[in-house]
Amino acid sequence: MPATLSHPRTPETFKPSIGPRPKSRLLRQCYLIEAGPHHLSLGQRTYIQGIVNVTPDSFSNDGCWQGKDSTRRAVRLAQKHIREGADIIDVGGESTRPGAKPVSIREELARVIPVIRVLSGKVEIPISVDTYKPAVAQAALDAGACILNTILGAHPPSRLLKMARNYNAAVVLMHMRGVPRTMQTGIHYHDVIADIINALERSIEKCLEAGIKSDKIIIDPGIGFGKTAGHNLEILNRLKDFKTLGRPLLIGTSRKSFIGAVLNKDVGQRILGTAATVCASILNGAHIVRVHDVKAMRDIALMTDAILNASYS
Repeated sequence: MPATLSHPRTPETFKPSIGPRPKSRLLRQCYLIEAGPHHLSLGQRTYIQGIVNVTPDSFSNDGCWQGKDSTRRAVRLAQKHIREGADIIDVGGESTRPGAKPVSIREELARVIPVIRVLSGKVEIPISVDTYKPAVAQAALDAGACILNTILGAHPPSRLLKMARNYNAAVVLMHMRGVPRTMQTGIHYHDVIADIINALERSIEKCLEAGIKSDKIIIDPGIGFGKTAGHNLEILNRLKDFKTLGRPLLIGTSRKSFIGAVLNKDVGQRILGTAATVCASILNGAHIVRVHDVKAMRDIALMTDAILNASYS
């Protein structure tokens, strides 16, 4: 993937009416994130996080958990994501769709650890584990993961934070109201943006108090996790407000139900709606986008980055 893209030369006849334009405009704050042995230079371009669901009940119908062949299927999907341009692979073993029931630690370990162990010996990009269970997180870090992606980012368990510190791992703090089984019932915010920012600010402070350095913290406002369709649209519209937290933004909109609500499309027909949300997220400040359809969203990200970082000579 090219590090930069050049804007086509401006036609000779173009005459700016408000003085000369700057040579370049970088509208995202740049961050260097350390995740184990990896260094992620965020801001110049959008990073793509490819989703690998080792589950039988993913809302997106892409779960790889189908008996004894599951590890091989998941590894092949991850390798496909990487060929198509993924910068990070995110492995999860428990569905967190609305209404989902939790799985046991033993079951989650059986799903994700073999996949991470195989991938860590085959790939050179960071592997993140999507879990909120300290036991699963520790086993995943031992197996080669270097990013903890937790849906309990608004109230991170202290044991999970200490583990991230001890393993030199990065952490993604995602905001969620309630738990997956009940998060879409009785939804209420005083001010959805202010409430999420305040919760994530407290979580960042907890990370720092636990000894996690600021260059290991990424935030995620939690699209679809305890939010209405209107809330999700407002978050995307006002994503720039999250700059106040001073940390890079990860956004996950891929195939989610609010896209279906707007377009009246089922989960298998939401790729164009997802593309629109990815474009909007990048233009409004997202540094990482978490997606199922890596090949298509990589093109969206490259094109949107070219617009965002447009330069004139």
